[in-house]
Amino acid sequence: MSDTQDSADLAPEWHTTDWLNTPEPLSLARLRGKVVLVHAFQMLCPGCVSRGIPQAQRVAELFARAPVAVIGLHTVFEHHEAMRLESLRAFVHEYRVRFPVGVDAPGLDGDSIPRTMRAYAMRGTPTTLLIDAEGRLRRQVFGAHEDLVLGAELQTLLLEAATQDSAPRASDPTDAAGCDDSKCSTGT
Repeated sequence: MSDTQDSADLAPEWHTTDWLNTPEPLSLARLRGKVVLVHAFQMLCPGCVSRGIPQAQRVAELFARAPVAVIGLHTVFEHHEAMRLESLRAFVHEYRVRFPVGVDAPGLDGDSIPRTMRAYAMRGTPTTLLIDAEGRLRRQVFGAHEDLVLGAELQTLLLEAATQDSAPRASDPTDAAGCDDSKCSTGT
């Protein structure tokens, strides 16, 4: 899987004004430890409605027992008047979107591009973001994202997270490599 930025950098935090399908606002910091799939969409985007949202719903269902969070981000860069919060509420209900959906905050100083969309340099919608369990942006796809590729990428990130969880911690000498019942060696 190719990284879209230096893997040491954390993904930009979301800038949202409202949330649907969740009792409280979500943030990347709160989701740390989970693999996060963000589906950035507009409700009037044909590709979002026909491919992106159904794909995100399938991922949410198929990975329901895994440490995966599926998040929708309604990021409006055109037709602002038609895509207000009440319209989005009706859309989410009508399309039976069950995963949390954040509303991207308007751009600063009259910018027509919403803040999160700008922070991720998205080219449009649909856009899929894959964020690893440590909070790093690992993949960003504009347009249709093939199901098999997405599934493989999610599994890779889940395996990485599981490996990191089981990796020895240097701060605990009993877990360090080179330990047995009689001694612990630093390996140097």
